[in-house]
This record gives sequence, C-alpha cells and structure tokens, in this order.
Amino acid sequence: MQLPVMPPVSPMLAKSVPEVPEGDYLFEPKWDGFRAVVFRDGDEVVLGSRNEKPLTRYFPEVVEAVKANLPERCVIDGEIVILAGKGLDFVALLQRIHPADSRVQKLALETPASFIAFDLLALDDEDLTSRPQSERRALLEKALAKADPPVHLTPVTEDPAVARGWFQVFEGAGLDGVVAKPKGAAYQQDKRVMQKVKHKRTCDVVVAGYRLHKSGPVVGSLVLGLYDDNGDLQHVGVAASFTNARRKELIDELAPYVSEGPHPWVGDVVPERNPNQAAGSRWNSGKDLSFVPLRPELVAEVGYDNMEGTRFRHTAQFKHWRPDRTAQSCTYEQLEVPVRFDLGEVLGA
Repeated sequence: MQLPVMPPVSPMLAKSVPEVPEGDYLFEPKWDGFRAVVFRDGDEVVLGSRNEKPLTRYFPEVVEAVKANLPERCVIDGEIVILAGKGLDFVALLQRIHPADSRVQKLALETPASFIAFDLLALDDEDLTSRPQSERRALLEKALAKADPPVHLTPVTEDPAVARGWFQVFEGAGLDGVVAKPKGAAYQQDKRVMQKVKHKRTCDVVVAGYRLHKSGPVVGSLVLGLYDDNGDLQHVGVAASFTNARRKELIDELAPYVSEGPHPWVGDVVPERNPNQAAGSRWNSGKDLSFVPLRPELVAEVGYDNMEGTRFRHTAQFKHWRPDRTAQSCTYEQLEVPVRFDLGEVLGA
C-alpha cells in the first residue's frame, strides 16, 4: 500500500460543548459506532480504528463495500455502524469483535455493517489534510456521488437551527448528538478541533455493588441498577472516574452495606442483566468483572447521555447520594424516552 496518507492515523477529535454553536461551521449528526479511517489502494484495504489497531478482519463485508464504492486510491474518515430497522444497533456491533474467524464470517452475514463517510484525507496522490474542512467535504461528495449502501455519506448543514433540530430528533434513530466542524479547519490528527453536543441527563439508581480498582483495595466503579415493570432489579451499568482519595472513602462508606445474604444478582436465579454473568471483557479478556454485592438500599443520582436498550450506553457519572429516595422508587419510568425516528430519513437528509 502506497498512499499520500498512510496508516496508522489518529482521528481528529471533538471537545464537548453545552449547545450547538453559532458561527462558520459545518454541522453533522454524531454517529454511534466504531470510528474508522479507511485506507484503500486498489485491492488493498485497511480499516483503521481510533486506537490505531486495525478493524479490517472483523468487517469483511465493509472491506468488500469499500472496494465496490470508494475511489481506487483514497483515505476516508468515517464510522462503522450496524443499521437495524429504523435505528442503530450498538450491541450487535460490539458482538462483531470476536477472535474466531468462523464467528466473524457468520456475523458478517447475519448482522452486516455499514460505513458512514464524513471526511476525505487523501485522494489519488494528493494529501488533503491541510485543505479547509469545507473543501474536503465538497471533494468527498464528488468522490462518493455514485456510492451505494452499505456505504453512505453523512448529512451536513450550515444552518445551526437545522442542527438543533437534528439534535432533538435524530437521537430516536440511535444517533449520539451533533458535531460542529469549523469550515476553515485543516484535518489535525488527535486534536480536538471539532465541537460536539451530546445529550446529558440524570436519574436516580440503586447502588447494588462495587468493583475493586486495579490499583488496590479501593473502589473502582459502582454497579448500578433500576427496577423493571416486574419488580426485578436490572443491571444498567456502572459509575466510575473517582479520584484516588474518593475511592478510599467509598470503601468505608459502603462497608456497612456489604451483603452477606441473598442478593438479586447472586445465586441460581438472577435477572437478565446480572453483572457477574460474564467472566471477562470482550475488549480485555483478563479483566475481572466480578463485584462485591451490596444490599440494594443505597440510592445515588448519576448523569448519563443515552441508553442502549435497557442499559446506559456509556459509563455514568456519580453526582451525589440521595438519602431521601427509596431504592424501590428507582425504576425505568423516570428515564426520558427519545422520540422514535427513522434512520432512513437521517441518511436521506
């Protein structure tokens, strides 16, 4: 492979801002998938990831789609997603990272992925990274003018009012927010040149356990739950990112609640989202996911951005304890439900 921009490339990043900015920007939907920089030189294709480790072997159908739809020699930044009905399926996307090639090939047929293109870094023999964002977008539109699914060109607008509308309705199709790209900006690897606006919400959850931190006998993360319509406590995710001092304090705070008796997530009959059912992590096979069970009595307020099914899509942010709330009052009913939106309309925008 000989391209003017060679792998690995650390993708250009975005910093969080509270609202859609005004000014000289191109606005795009923020896709919720695996960031991928695609390198194509004839029949040679590499799918580079955000951590610079290739995703190529996990998505053979995307490799074939790249050969069929992208220019012969190019480097394009985008996102690998799985389109499921009217929305995105991130859980299915996670399942695609598997060590067994037979499983990879099977899932490529059962849950095929798509590629959403949103930036052009190189074309033929030209390095385009120093060109302004607006020029790169125009060249990308021309390069993908005849592309067919599963390759898509992300929608774009210069109108912040339209972007604010996208922010409100596109979440119902599984998207993650809105990205604002300065029109005159060059492509700068691993720099937070862009701005992103994501949904921020809070809810009250049951703290039903904790996991130890890798640094020693201190709290690494709190294991969180919500009660479903059947009255079962379901695992919804974790809260982490504590300071070292706070990790030590939490050990003492949680000690009186350590459960020695029955626990809803320990035993022969447990809810679907038992955090102890998995022995390890798909991303780190040596990671211990066991937890110290706590009596389900403590309630905390946490911040989260969005849901993936019945769980928090990302790690929640601990805000404070809620001694005024009972654990039984922490149900799914308190969560904001996005308005459903057809993904086909997003791609047609």
